[in-house]
Amino acid sequence: MSINTPSQPLKFAYWVPNVSGGLVTSDIEQRTDWGYEYNVTLAQLAENNGFDYALSQVRYTASYGAAYQHESTGFSLALLLATQRLKVIAAIHPGLWHPGVLAKFIASADQLSGGRAAVNVVSGWFKDEFTGLGEPWLEHDERYRRATEFIRVLKELWTDDHAEFLGDFYRIHDFDIKPKPVTSADRPHPEIFQGGNSTAARKLAGTVSDWYLSNGKDFDGFAEQVDEVRAHAAANSHTVRFGLNGFVVARETESEARAVVREIVDKANVEAVEGFRSAVQQAGNSTSDNKGMWADSEFEDLVQYNDGFRTGLIGTPEQIARRAIEYKRRGADLLLLGFLHYHEDVEYFGKHVLPIVRELEAELDRTGDPVAVGATS
Repeated sequence: MSINTPSQPLKFAYWVPNVSGGLVTSDIEQRTDWGYEYNVTLAQLAENNGFDYALSQVRYTASYGAAYQHESTGFSLALLLATQRLKVIAAIHPGLWHPGVLAKFIASADQLSGGRAAVNVVSGWFKDEFTGLGEPWLEHDERYRRATEFIRVLKELWTDDHAEFLGDFYRIHDFDIKPKPVTSADRPHPEIFQGGNSTAARKLAGTVSDWYLSNGKDFDGFAEQVDEVRAHAAANSHTVRFGLNGFVVARETESEARAVVREIVDKANVEAVEGFRSAVQQAGNSTSDNKGMWADSEFEDLVQYNDGFRTGLIGTPEQIARRAIEYKRRGADLLLLGFLHYHEDVEYFGKHVLPIVRELEAELDRTGDPVAVGATS
């Protein structure tokens, strides 16, 4: 296992609640809303409380307690125009988008926002969304082959005035989009994020993606993913950064925080969770090595539908901050967070958790001593 002590500050992102039902499939009270006005206020709160990114979810059909949803790319642009510094990541599906059309949309969004647009390329796990729209549903590893080509086409169109690409899924000939996205020395094109847990997903990240997003994991589970993806990246002379999903419940005492999680699970919408479990575990187990996302998730994990409870960001501000630093040591460049009551919880995180994170980072940089910093359990 590799251990990091980088000087770059840990970055923070939040899941945009542009889908109804909040970030847990539970009948517990959630003072979170999927609408535009709520989300504009949230985005402004987030960028003023230390958040660097927001990730707009993608869902096309009503399901699993998510009856309503705003389309991710349009909603992301709206949030970009309502903020000053926040980078907004729009989740999209190859197969439902042509990369040339998406490249054009994101280039415009990037220009309008001063270089703050990004994408999360979702290879696809929800079969009904493809078949319901009359689109073919590819075998698991084929979806990742398509995603690899999709990302290569995005980069080609964003950086070349005479884009050329000849692949099995996409063919581009002497194509030019203008304006190009905003560029800088450390950002040649909009950032490309990608999730997944399977071997195919890890190889994709180690080949073409800028960021690899992990579902919720304990320390060892996350470190194992980081090591494997880094090995693929090294073999391809590629650099990739790492994000980790987590659900934060920060309270004055650990017992208060754990009681909230217990209430969330106790009030889970069982029918919705089981429907979600049926869909995602079919997708996870469809891989040859059974390492796909959610393949080993339990009922409690799926109540927070990206296994966010597994990351263990539950307790007092200091406990959460120390755990965040330990994930940073194990390779995390970013934590992608969900909350129960977004407005209140994001502001609380910025005021009470983030300052401790920054203090611990400074101590880690000063001493290089992980014992002085971190949670290890």
